[in-house]
Amino acid sequence: MASALPIIDFSDFATASPAQRQQVGAAIGQACREAGFFYLTGHGIDPILTSNAFAAAKQFFDLPASAKADIAIEKSPCHRGWFALGGEVLDAAQQPQGDYKEGIKIGCDLPASHPRVAAGTPLHGANQWPAIDGWQASMQAYYDACSDLSRQLMQGFALSLGLADDYFAQYLSLPMATLGPLYYPPRGDEAGLSAGAHTDFGCLTLLAQQEIEGLEVLSKQGDWQVVPVRDDALVVNIGDMLARWTNDLYASTQHRVVNRSDKPRYSMAFFFDPDPDADLTPLPGCLASGATPHYSPATCLSHLLQKIEESFAYRQTT
Repeated sequence: MASALPIIDFSDFATASPAQRQQVGAAIGQACREAGFFYLTGHGIDPILTSNAFAAAKQFFDLPASAKADIAIEKSPCHRGWFALGGEVLDAAQQPQGDYKEGIKIGCDLPASHPRVAAGTPLHGANQWPAIDGWQASMQAYYDACSDLSRQLMQGFALSLGLADDYFAQYLSLPMATLGPLYYPPRGDEAGLSAGAHTDFGCLTLLAQQEIEGLEVLSKQGDWQVVPVRDDALVVNIGDMLARWTNDLYASTQHRVVNRSDKPRYSMAFFFDPDPDADLTPLPGCLASGATPHYSPATCLSHLLQKIEESFAYRQTT
């Protein structure tokens, strides 16, 4: 069944009137409470940046495994680089052999002299870049555009919760954002999932799809609904971190990927997460007086580390 995700127009949000910004915030809040997913139109990312990033991803994934292994994630001290088929296990009960996909982790590229790196902060450091002309520039340009958009979106999320639009700025001095180009080989009629059923780990996700469908979202009625590709829109969903921050007011929704076509599927997932020391105690207005939070205390970093340790095979064998 095709999904009927809410559609939110983000055009001119930065320059809109306070009343118009509140309307966008209200729409975001409704989508987060009811679906956990929505289409974002008018997002402002240049289509050229998107197409360049997809072209670069395809160029890399077409390489032989031996060449891709030059930037294998196992070589990175900060969870950056390429992981092979089965490298990520999002639904160990259903698919213990791991997901039928490849991916790359690209984060904020920090030198050894950066204070967080020098202090040994996990998940911080240098990216691994393939030796392909123009590749780094294409991915970095798309990363930067997604980061800028995510900062604006967090203003909309703040308004949706009745907070000042700059509320989250205190947690975004240097966010732990990650761009993940993904490649799903064709499965056709073969049984199995391309990506196991899961909720995203972090705060919010921006997903660009291209041509081939495959993303499916679990509805509140328990049905898996296909999310059609829309060239004019990004798919936005919240993750476990924002669900935790809102004490489950906002729904971190199960989803999966099944590439049933006879063609490869590519997508670009951008995961936007706050600073490592951001406190995930329920936000103002998200916990009734005297009520007990649904989750134990955690920071952004401790939460992400737990999720990564649980889902990446190489982290469990080292």
